Amino acid sequence: MKRIVLCCAVVLGLVFGLALGQSQAAEPLKIGAVLSVTGPASFLGEPEKNTLLMLEEQINAKGGVAGRKLEVIVYDDESDVNKAVLSAQKLTKKDRVAAVLGPSISGSTLGIMKFFEESQIPLISCAASEKIVNPVNKWVFNTPQLDRHAVIKILQAAKKKGVKSLAILTVSDGYGQSGRAVLQELIPAQGFTLAADEVYGPKDTDMTAQLTKIKELGPDAIICWGTNPGPAVVARNMKQLGLTTPLYMSHGVASDKFIELAGPAADGIMLPAGRLIVAGQLPDAHPQKKLLLDYAAQYQAKYKAPVSSFGGYAWDALMLVVKAVEMGKSARPEDIRDNLEKIQGFVATTGTYTYTPANHNGLDESAFVLVVIDKGGWKIID
Repeated sequence: MKRIVLCCAVVLGLVFGLALGQSQAAEPLKIGAVLSVTGPASFLGEPEKNTLLMLEEQINAKGGVAGRKLEVIVYDDESDVNKAVLSAQKLTKKDRVAAVLGPSISGSTLGIMKFFEESQIPLISCAASEKIVNPVNKWVFNTPQLDRHAVIKILQAAKKKGVKSLAILTVSDGYGQSGRAVLQELIPAQGFTLAADEVYGPKDTDMTAQLTKIKELGPDAIICWGTNPGPAVVARNMKQLGLTTPLYMSHGVASDKFIELAGPAADGIMLPAGRLIVAGQLPDAHPQKKLLLDYAAQYQAKYKAPVSSFGGYAWDALMLVVKAVEMGKSARPEDIRDNLEKIQGFVATTGTYTYTPANHNGLDESAFVLVVIDKGGWKIID
């Protein structure tokens, strides 16, 4: 009798264990996202959200990630750092996600980074400030090219044009402050004269005063650093002032939204940009071309809107996490973090990523091409 009872217990244990294993295997892989879907930075967050939801659908249609359904949980921080903090706390403490993507803007990313050290959950930001990854934070990565990469690309182009003196006009938010620091460092280091250093506020609607000062000083070129709508105001104000000095922008305006906001004043403006907005101009053998054209076509078909580099930052963030899960065959946050640092030569929309323990951005200036806005469109010039 004891033997029969023991056998039954073993069988029941095996059945229960099998059922439990199947239940655990069926648990979704939860990835969180904090994005500026609405508010002033919605031109960043909306394509990022759309891209993540499109990828979630595509990945699940192919069987998920390592046999698990992908569940993307998106919170809108409304372009507000305080709401980004609340969203990050909810994702890490309540939703218990395996990783978090975003935020869309640098200030919000800098405002929430500490929660990921505390929770030991990896954060893959879609914002570009160098302060996000320098110095390296064990739990924080990002996907956009860094400010430093953009500044180097601009200065290389300016040097080829014989530019000697530069004026800078930067926005006073986290992105602008980070870019300004790099500009102040590299402009003299690269042999240029910093002729003017002007600043504007994120909500300013007229930069005539700053541009008038710059005009009087007569620099060879101007670099404007910010995200919409400020740079579009700068472009329009320059045209109103009859200021024809060559104008460079940062990669923070690398989307059709900037051209829409600036109108005819956008023509002739130069900036470093990822290859997504000029994918059709790439040689057929370029490793990013097919991926970029496919992403653009899929996004256009689903959302009836043009793709943007900012949506690409989210594409990269999610697919890097997927790659890390597949490499380690584990969705534990600490394993995702460890395997992100092992990713090498991963071709994505923004560039080819190689993360290391000392480099949580994974890109260099080769992830950029220099483009000019020509007749309302984008054209590669370098």
